[in-house]
Amino acid sequence: MRLTLICFMLAALPARAATDTYTMADFDKVPKIDAHLHLHGDSQDAYLAQARKDNFRALTINVDYGDFPPPARQRVVASKLARAHPGEVAWAATFSTKNFERAGWTQATLKDLDTALADGAVGVKVWKNIGMELRDASGKLVMIDDPRLSPLFDGLAKRGVMVLGHQGEPHNCWLPLEQMTVNSDREYFKAHPAYHMYRHPEMPGYERQMAARDHLLAKHPTLRFTGVHLASLEWNIDRLARFLDAHPTVNVDVAARIGQLQYQSQRDPQGVRAFFVKYQDRLMYGSDLAQSAAQPDADFAKDLDTVWRRDWRYFATGDSQSVPELDTPVTGLALPRRVVDRLFRENAEKTFPTAWKAAPEKAVRR
Repeated sequence: MRLTLICFMLAALPARAATDTYTMADFDKVPKIDAHLHLHGDSQDAYLAQARKDNFRALTINVDYGDFPPPARQRVVASKLARAHPGEVAWAATFSTKNFERAGWTQATLKDLDTALADGAVGVKVWKNIGMELRDASGKLVMIDDPRLSPLFDGLAKRGVMVLGHQGEPHNCWLPLEQMTVNSDREYFKAHPAYHMYRHPEMPGYERQMAARDHLLAKHPTLRFTGVHLASLEWNIDRLARFLDAHPTVNVDVAARIGQLQYQSQRDPQGVRAFFVKYQDRLMYGSDLAQSAAQPDADFAKDLDTVWRRDWRYFATGDSQSVPELDTPVTGLALPRRVVDRLFRENAEKTFPTAWKAAPEKAVRR
């Protein structure tokens, strides 16, 4: 009798385990949020149709980046889209660092951001140009913890606004091409040697970038902060865990760094899976896809669908798949449903509590 009971319990385990994870068949049934997108097109009809089909809402993020439309134009597009579809799209503002040494810059910048927040912005993006491009009048590179920027971050902390921080670059940026871990970094920095920091020892190193960000957080302990791109600690989940432990109120998103996670999970799948389970309340999904001015809306929507499905397969299932970042297939993490729900939706809702307030047009199907 006892042996029969044990055999029955063992036989039942796989079935119970299977019910604790999602499959690809669940992809469009589960409500999800892409918390790191850049929607720039005048027409978003194809995007909206695809997002509804795939059961995604989005946070579109403005960035002070020369390859994007001017920040003022980004704001107009984002605000208009969020006003038209408040249950499906939220947006984050940004600011220009031009003339940051001029008297009154902080007050003018905060006043401008107040206008954006009143218009519905749910966060403010701080980009890597601070620390990698911005220079003062003497030609000195300005880091994110520069005292001249402290009044700005004091103001953002006082307002309780979520700051989306992108400091530094992937760790691969400071490595020789042959030591880089993912194809996209290797290809990009080969084609853009000016941005390959390994070739520019005169610039601040990786550790200096991380130290400046950590010093910023220490100087402004009440600042609400999300480290986008896994806080540029994508290369080592143990290092990322220590960062999260040291900053218990900080979140991170996985945008544009999933390949580096996959590289690690090829070598230590249980370690990466355990990391996501342990820090399930601190991690948000994002794709970081951006629509270029020349890309048709329909093509962008198709790219999104491909990326969204590929990322869901990696996080939610135990399937093996080929991914563009790596030369050999990667097996999915098969995270528990509760972890997937937090990664793909709940943590974004918690991080941006005023976003997506209108009821989504697509009903949740379970």
